[in-house]
Amino acid sequence: AYNIHVNGVLHCRVRYSQLLGLHEQLRKEYGANMVPAFPPKKIFTLTPAEVEQRREQLEKYMQAVRQDPTLGGSETFNSFLRKAQQETQQIPTEEVVLEVLLSNGQKVKVTILTSDQTEDVLEAVASKLDLPDDLVGYFSLFLVRQTKDGAFSFVRKLQEFELPYVSVTSLHNPEFQIILRKSYWDSAYDDDVMEHRVGLNLLYAQTVSDIEHGWILVNKEQHRQLKSLQEKVSKKEFIRLAQTLKYYGYLKFDPCVTDFPEKGCHVVVSAGNNELNFQVRLPNEQIKEGSFKVTRMRCWRVTSSVAMSNGPSGSSPGKSEVKLELAFEYLMSKDRLQWVTITSPQAIMLSICLQSMVDELMVKKSGGSIRKMFRRRVNGALRRSDSQQAVKSPPLLDSPDASWEPMAKLSSKLTSVSLRGISHSSSANDVAANDFHGNYAFEGIGDEDL
Repeated sequence: AYNIHVNGVLHCRVRYSQLLGLHEQLRKEYGANMVPAFPPKKIFTLTPAEVEQRREQLEKYMQAVRQDPTLGGSETFNSFLRKAQQETQQIPTEEVVLEVLLSNGQKVKVTILTSDQTEDVLEAVASKLDLPDDLVGYFSLFLVRQTKDGAFSFVRKLQEFELPYVSVTSLHNPEFQIILRKSYWDSAYDDDVMEHRVGLNLLYAQTVSDIEHGWILVNKEQHRQLKSLQEKVSKKEFIRLAQTLKYYGYLKFDPCVTDFPEKGCHVVVSAGNNELNFQVRLPNEQIKEGSFKVTRMRCWRVTSSVAMSNGPSGSSPGKSEVKLELAFEYLMSKDRLQWVTITSPQAIMLSICLQSMVDELMVKKSGGSIRKMFRRRVNGALRRSDSQQAVKSPPLLDSPDASWEPMAKLSSKLTSVSLRGISHSSSANDVAANDFHGNYAFEGIGDEDL
């Protein structure tokens, strides 16, 4: 069996025959011209070299399918991954109660099937809360890890190809939970959400939580005003005041390391307002703050390196440590592009945040409405529109024999973002084009901006 990793996480194990079945189904639905070539069957037993060659071919095939807007977004492909996830974890289809957290710590218990996909669970939570259908798309489910101080460390946004119940229970750790949170960046959309009582309550609870955990900065006078509004239960006015505060609507990430302005600097990164905000601790202990606008990022990529522990020959490898990095190429001045790297276990979540900011900007530029674009029904199934899909994350396949040395070579390049038809970088750090995610919202700097 091949291990399929998506977004750096083991998603499922599949056999060659299962992948061949998926291929044949895609050809049947979309035609041979639409579907990439599939590694051919072999009559005789494969040699180790042929096993590795097939794994590489299958990996390229799965990445090509995932990156294709039609094939990668198809119910055939996503249901294949969901079914394989369920079979791998050996969780039968049955009715269960799943707890979903709200920002204020309240737990919403929903009765679902173990085989229900992300959108089904989101809809069940919305129904339990009486959130109107036209507001459901403003919210998403996130996998989080609760820290000792009660705050949440965001692992990832739950995707359309996974089963939330299986994803959280397979981790066998009560620290991991699913939380409901707004999934847009522009605070102007708060007005839509606040039109309805339940939307207002959810937004209010999230705002209070972000202030309590120090994600939103508040001075003494602002704190007094907010407390007064809380006592009067003036939720809309509370949110309106919070919108004027620093870091409102930002996601704060765990402390990590960056190479900007110099290598090895400790940094706290926050994502919001179409930017990544850096609070950097320099080697001399001085704290500097600055922001990188998403419109100035020409492209970005997520990569990983894996340090394999040495075990006896032929034995299973010991615990491996994966180091994830998000690197983006930034337009520092009119003619100067520079790579900035963040080394963080949350690199993929950061990449997904960048992608969703770009999506929102592009919808705005085209004059579209996110209220209309967030959700639509396809063949009776509730689906987000293509422009609102999270980062297309091509799967990676491990060799069937995990103790094999080429395993480390595979894991050294994690393609977690999709190619958007960009030109090669002239950077010394340049790698293969399919490791990049190009930015449609990238803007040059004119003389008047300098």
